[in-house]
Amino acid sequence: MFWSAALAADSTPRPTTLDDAQKSATNAAGWVEENWSTWLGIGLRMALILIIAFVLRSVVRRAITKLIERMNRTVQAVDGTALGGLLVNVERRRQRSAAIGSVLRSVASFLIMGTAALMILSALQINLAPLLASAGVAGVAIGFGARNLVTDFLSGVFMILEDQYGVGDTIDAGVASGEVIEVGLRVTKLRGDNGEIWYVRNGEVKRIGNLSQGWATAAVDVQVRAEEDLDRVRSVITQVGVDMAKDEPWNERLWEPIEVLGLDAVYLDSMIVRVSARTMPGKSVGVERELRWRIKKALDEAGIQLVGRPPEPDLETEAPADPTAGTAAPSALSNPDSPQSAAASPITPSATVPPPSATVPPPTAK
Repeated sequence: MFWSAALAADSTPRPTTLDDAQKSATNAAGWVEENWSTWLGIGLRMALILIIAFVLRSVVRRAITKLIERMNRTVQAVDGTALGGLLVNVERRRQRSAAIGSVLRSVASFLIMGTAALMILSALQINLAPLLASAGVAGVAIGFGARNLVTDFLSGVFMILEDQYGVGDTIDAGVASGEVIEVGLRVTKLRGDNGEIWYVRNGEVKRIGNLSQGWATAAVDVQVRAEEDLDRVRSVITQVGVDMAKDEPWNERLWEPIEVLGLDAVYLDSMIVRVSARTMPGKSVGVERELRWRIKKALDEAGIQLVGRPPEPDLETEAPADPTAGTAAPSALSNPDSPQSAAASPITPSATVPPPSATVPPPTAK
């Protein structure tokens, strides 16, 4: 309304005389006096919207920061203790907290400031329908063009919020496996077994196997001769587990006593005894190596001999082939007197008669 009045006032002809100038000034003063309350109301409304938006944004961001700091203090409180050394990875929790805080602060700022901008445009009596329609079309176009980026971002957000893995975890992401060295909203970095760094997009990960959560299992197979006393073998291995559980650092890495599960396989000349132990996540390989070392030394001291690997089923000797399998079936062509053999035999070429030589007349006597 006041915009149309302003345009009308601006379109009036310029004054040429003193009376015209006085009349124009009077009209302008009247127009200002008529619309100044509207301007003042709109300005105060815009200022109030901006003040509320900035105050609300500051309060929300500070609350999110306080929440993240409280999470970090909780992690640092158990850092250095036995529980903290076993279950808590400070760097992993710090990065996860920082990522969650960054996402929450960005989302809060976008929602608050975006709502304030729309309210200011509405206070200026601007029609928001075309603007919202254009924003919707642009959002659809950007969504189709950058759908992979959006997928990676959303997948990274949910991975962090659900704490599927973190820095220091050993995971199998399908496309790559290794130790997590950095978790981002778009890309996760893995350190492979050979030292290589894998950059895995979060949107490409369909399944994740975390080898560092909960607990792990260390399994060792001990192959001895078939004539060995099983009770003696069990007692030796059990004593190895008891001694290992008392030594550092295996007393922290072993979460349950080492257990002899029994016979896993029996062969003609050997048998396999399965040994299992529940260990700290990510430490099963080291426990298996130490357990093999100790079991080998204990069995040697007890006079129990280990044997080699049993023959693989697919490498066993096959039965001799039938000697008549390669013999051809009888054929009529093998009999030289048969009609088939006569028809297939080559035709003997006929003997060629040399042409008559020219006769030389006998010499005449002189």
